[in-house]
Amino acid sequence: MSPEEFQSASNVSRETMDRLKVYAGLLIKWQKAINLVGKDTLPDLWQRHMMDSAQLFGIAREIVEGRGPESRSLADSVWLDLGSGAGFPGLVLAIMGVGQVHLVESDARKCTFMHEVARETGADVVIHTCRIEKLQDKAGQPGQVDFISARALAKTDQLLSWSVPFRSQNTVCLFPKGQDVDLELENLLEFDNSVIKKWPSRTHSESVVLQISSP
Repeated sequence: MSPEEFQSASNVSRETMDRLKVYAGLLIKWQKAINLVGKDTLPDLWQRHMMDSAQLFGIAREIVEGRGPESRSLADSVWLDLGSGAGFPGLVLAIMGVGQVHLVESDARKCTFMHEVARETGADVVIHTCRIEKLQDKAGQPGQVDFISARALAKTDQLLSWSVPFRSQNTVCLFPKGQDVDLELENLLEFDNSVIKKWPSRTHSESVVLQISSP
């Protein structure tokens, strides 16, 4: 996928696209010194990372719009991204227009990279350099949020366990998952009564985005 194909598929503005190109350029530059993403994924950066992240924005927008005019808009929402790594999906979502995104990453070098991207792109993010399970004890932690995401981080039950301190009745979790998702859900549904929906992935035919919310 080329940048032009990404822009057409995601329908982002020219200004947003310019900021995402800055992000992509910094990623390629920093990758030479820090292993930010899998080296073999760089040639298809716009599909494997940018679009894989951007699809969550479209899903979240549909969820917000489905709640009616009195619900909080996506531009006013607070989003928590667990295990952000090089900033996917959290930084992409912030650049696309989510109100405020909290990024949690224990690797200080990756956090330094995300700070640089945020500075260069003007993304409204708060970066927490800590382990996920330590976040609730940190000053500036987000409390209960509107959305929680995690990409290629852990199994669904573990993600939900980490999410507990930050979930309210209205919080929606969005987790991109691969072909083993049904096995994960079998184990999860034995002891969890969450409402689960699968959205088809826009980047891989065997993948989905799990939408998980309280009953």
